[in-house]
Amino acid sequence: MALPRVAMVSLGCKVNQNELEAFKELFRQEGYEVVPFTEKADVYVIHTCTVTHISDRKSRQFIRRAIKTNPEAVIAVTGCYAQVSPDEVSNIPGVDVVIGTQDRHKLVELVTLAREKETPINAVRSHNDYERFEELPLVEVTRARAFIKIQEGCEQYCSYCIIPYARGPLRSREPEQILTEVKHLVGKGFLEVVLTGVHTGAYGRDLTTDINLAGLLKKLVKVDGLKRLRISSIEPLDFTSELKSVLTREEVICPHFHIPLQSGDNTILEKMGRHYTGEDYLELVNSLRFRRPRAAITSDVMVGFPGETETQFENTMNIVKQASLAGIHVFPYSPRQGTKAAEMSNQVPHEIKKERERNLLKLGNRLAREYAQGFLNEVLKVLVEKPVNNKPGFYEGYTSNYLRVIFPAEKDLTGQLVPVKLEEFKQSLISGRIEKNVSLKKVKL
Repeated sequence: MALPRVAMVSLGCKVNQNELEAFKELFRQEGYEVVPFTEKADVYVIHTCTVTHISDRKSRQFIRRAIKTNPEAVIAVTGCYAQVSPDEVSNIPGVDVVIGTQDRHKLVELVTLAREKETPINAVRSHNDYERFEELPLVEVTRARAFIKIQEGCEQYCSYCIIPYARGPLRSREPEQILTEVKHLVGKGFLEVVLTGVHTGAYGRDLTTDINLAGLLKKLVKVDGLKRLRISSIEPLDFTSELKSVLTREEVICPHFHIPLQSGDNTILEKMGRHYTGEDYLELVNSLRFRRPRAAITSDVMVGFPGETETQFENTMNIVKQASLAGIHVFPYSPRQGTKAAEMSNQVPHEIKKERERNLLKLGNRLAREYAQGFLNEVLKVLVEKPVNNKPGFYEGYTSNYLRVIFPAEKDLTGQLVPVKLEEFKQSLISGRIEKNVSLKKVKL
């Protein structure tokens, strides 16, 4: 008898992508075969995002695509869009299960119920009903790196952001559970662990134990065999002196810090509810570089926030230049119903937002190229992730400061650290070759 088939897709952030891997494991444990989303399946899971109106639209497109592929399949919609707009999702003809950003461990159970009773189920609960951190199966996204979500929820309530309403309040995972999982992963051969969360820097604030992100990192860096520990994103205001010290002192921690800027104009930052200035951001960047000079610092930047003038946009460009960021993600502002910014006057026209996005991306690409070129002709440690598609004999991986590198190899080195001489930067990618006579112990990055 053939196994039931489930197909899944995730939109949005890395947290969503990692959660989708956990959903796959939930279904595997119940005897399902996981197949590509383009194939015919008995169940489709669409893990949605709602950070912009485009995210909502894409979520609906994937829902309808699944229904068209197999009208008889059970369609389950999860994630942030489902949490914020459950009725809107439920009203899409063909949707059978709607579940938000909690109770995800019940996903297979709810799908089974929908298949048996053929009755649509809306299992979304109010964010006021959130409980403790929800445990999901271990996530192993690649054979080289493993991702661990240490925290859920956000209470910053930036004026433009819907995520606190979608993800609920802070819930931190118990430190001993994280420590146990890291040890388990290292024992299975993983060399790098990535810590993720919705507001990672707020880790521990809701726990009764006296623990914060810095304290957690101090525990994790002591795990025998762990070669790399990477933190996905940390907000500027979460950088205490203790955290900065740990991040820049411990060699196991990757010299790659993703610090959202959002705007370099102080008036816009205040309207956003960000509670720091462009000068504060530069001071933070400089203090990190003083301790770890060659670290990659990347960021998120928003353009076209309500009322943003050309001068204010230029202020953002200037801060990005002065910070010498190694990479930026650029987001045109998107009004989200229920947020303060959506009600603000002077909404910036779409054409102006797109022009500013292009200009900032052009600057970001130049800065990324300049940062990467600073490492050419050096030998760095590359953690090999996978073979390069359509290029037999080549493999790709990342340095600790998150430079993407491809190189030829005579055998499959996936999951291994290898010394690679970086030779050429082209289209956000560095090509190189293995230095066989170089000891990894002598390579700093």
